[in-house]
Amino acid sequence: MNKHLYIGAMSGTSLDGVDAVLTDLAVPQAPRLLGSVHLDFDSTLRQRILDLCQGQRVTLSEVGVVDIGVAFAYVEAVHRLLQVSGVEASAVKAIGAHGQTVHHEPQGAVRFTWQLGDPNTLAVQTGIAVVSDFRRRDMALGGQGAPLAPGFHELVLRHPDRIRVVLNCGGIANISVLVPGQPCAGYDTGPANMLVDAWIQTCRALPFDADGAWAAQGQVDAPLLAAFLADPYFALSAPKSTGREHFNMAWLENHLAARQAVSASMQPPSDVDVQATLLELTARSITDEVHKVMDAQQVRPQAVGCDLLVCGGGAFNTTLMRRLTALLPRWQVASTASQGIPPESMEALAFAVFAQRTVAGLPANLPSVTGASRPCVLGAVYLP
Repeated sequence: MNKHLYIGAMSGTSLDGVDAVLTDLAVPQAPRLLGSVHLDFDSTLRQRILDLCQGQRVTLSEVGVVDIGVAFAYVEAVHRLLQVSGVEASAVKAIGAHGQTVHHEPQGAVRFTWQLGDPNTLAVQTGIAVVSDFRRRDMALGGQGAPLAPGFHELVLRHPDRIRVVLNCGGIANISVLVPGQPCAGYDTGPANMLVDAWIQTCRALPFDADGAWAAQGQVDAPLLAAFLADPYFALSAPKSTGREHFNMAWLENHLAARQAVSASMQPPSDVDVQATLLELTARSITDEVHKVMDAQQVRPQAVGCDLLVCGGGAFNTTLMRRLTALLPRWQVASTASQGIPPESMEALAFAVFAQRTVAGLPANLPSVTGASRPCVLGAVYLP
């Protein structure tokens, strides 16, 4: 066994599948990526996950089927990763497996988060120890349990002189704010790919809007955008986190129905205009928060160097990247590839590092981000 080799595996709110990476963490601040794979969820499993996430009536048996189904998707991803990397399972210290979030409820009388993907199955089927259940201890300490990625961004992307905001743009967008001399701040800004993906799947039976090309053909509907941005989530103060249980197709359909009821005499927005408006919602909700954070820090971007570093699927959406650049004219906007970290691998790398810290008995949450009462070790270890 190489005590520095770890696997990180992640499936996010976009429900596209599992990303897995093999990394050498001899220097955790500079993880060395040795291999990566992406495994799409098969359509049946994806639909079953979606049914759970959207509150459809299901049996406990169905929950169990999804739990094991996600675990075996992770198993296949790990086996493929080892094969393409030319590394034996016995050489790997542990797998950091996030699992698939099916519900995240950080507010209210009963606060909880729930990830599926049985870590016992993953450990036994791969022969590698698994670290999983990363979010619930933070929540037990009063935190949101999310976002956790800022702890990794803090480790690998902080700059001594420049302000950096790391934008993790998956199904949900979250930001990590790294200001020299200040503790890391971060939270979920709102929907990223989740709604634009759902709308193009509904209208055109495509899994996602490649390069944002369809959105680029439409026109933003101003009344609809204003209604989107009036959602109470955007007015909440940090710490805050959200997910598919809030921003989903029912949310969008309610807004479209309200838009038509209020403006019955006006032509309803076309499908492509809705797509353009959803993409603008993503861009605006992100950049509005960046401006708020800078105002709170009393920082003038023109007086210091400011970077927006984008990871996740949104980094590949050229239309979105253009809008972010236009809305932040004094910022350098680029993907994290500019810093040597492939944007598609960022989150999986984060959970590899979190697994290493759990094995070493070290805390990995950032109370300044999640609102937990103290730093804590995240997750539990499952032996093969």
